[in-house]
Amino acid sequence: MKADKLIVYMHAGSGNHGCEAIVNSLCHMIKEKVKLVSYFGEEDERYSLKELCEIRGERRFENHKAAHVLYYGYRKLTGDKESFIRYRYGDIFKKEAAPLAISIGGDNYCYENMLGDLRLANSAFNRRGTRTVLLGCSIEPELLKRKEIAEDLRRYHTIIARESITYEALKEAFGKTSKEISEKTDKGMAEAVSGGCPEVLCFPDPAFTLMAKELPLPEGFALGNTVGINVSPMIQDNEKKSGVTMENYKELISFIIQNTDMQIALIPHVVWERNDDRGPVHELYRAFADTGRVAEIGDGGCEELKGFIGRCRFFVGARTHATIAAYSMGVPTLVVGYSVKARGIARDLFGTEENYVLPVQSLEKKDDLTKGFRWLLSHEKEVREKLGEVMPGYKKRALETGKEVDRLWDEFSRRQKI
Repeated sequence: MKADKLIVYMHAGSGNHGCEAIVNSLCHMIKEKVKLVSYFGEEDERYSLKELCEIRGERRFENHKAAHVLYYGYRKLTGDKESFIRYRYGDIFKKEAAPLAISIGGDNYCYENMLGDLRLANSAFNRRGTRTVLLGCSIEPELLKRKEIAEDLRRYHTIIARESITYEALKEAFGKTSKEISEKTDKGMAEAVSGGCPEVLCFPDPAFTLMAKELPLPEGFALGNTVGINVSPMIQDNEKKSGVTMENYKELISFIIQNTDMQIALIPHVVWERNDDRGPVHELYRAFADTGRVAEIGDGGCEELKGFIGRCRFFVGARTHATIAAYSMGVPTLVVGYSVKARGIARDLFGTEENYVLPVQSLEKKDDLTKGFRWLLSHEKEVREKLGEVMPGYKKRALETGKEVDRLWDEFSRRQKI
């Protein structure tokens, strides 16, 4: 069977609208039709990706328990750990080896529970002679000191970092940003990938180019005079002091109501059952609904959510791609972050993360978030002007990701035909 599509994999599903935004943006900036391997393909059918790519849902072991037992036994006997990936990806590995496969980077490498699958999938594709690209990634520099992670990253032909902290760490780890690749035989190419160093590039997250869809505003959302707020269970899990995150968000909303004439829009950006922003968002809504100053935005696709975020005056957000939506629409933004991605993106936009990123781990007093917002409020004009100055060039550089993918697809699909 012929492999005639560009494969995009390690996509967790569009219930995380950040994942949706990366794939959506990539599909709009490349020429080739994408075959998307998705852990939750049924989610992608509900949102924007249905019209943009061919969706191939993974076979999940929780839905095939007998197969799980069989494959576990097979792996135990043979040591063939990649068999799990081949089962999950199904016909992807039954076809002729694809010329190129794109691993959706994002912050996948920031989560310990994903590292094993990332390594196995990268190895399985390389073993078949498929070149792999890690796209739009953020990686904690400390992680690169782990031998198994460094070995995994060396298998990628190209790594595209989405911010400079990751980029500089990768350059230091691998000692160079380009490599010589054997072009003699398929075997030679595979050996060059597994034993060399990846080409390392740095382009902004593709989602900075995401289109926005403007749905009608709900009651209580004042155009241009609303503070958009996003909170997530993820940052609650990373707080040092139990309950301090919600305490800070409630104090912030109280400050806005008591000291400004602005409205508040509570906006979820991930709606997975196991990690659903709508839980803490609705808790905040219930606490302040009687004031008449708070609107609760329901679920929607990434383009629709960006349409709401872009019509805010300020944005305070926990989810990376909710804040990317705000930045890209010129909205002054305070990020409640927990990892390298928030710091790196803010540093690239403003030259510093100070005053733009508040690590959730640093929250101790109930007014820490309010203090951060007050700084943003007092510097609104200069922050808005800075975003207006840097964003056109930043978005233009984000489009370089698409050009690089097109170039690699053309190169490797041509080689495969020779």
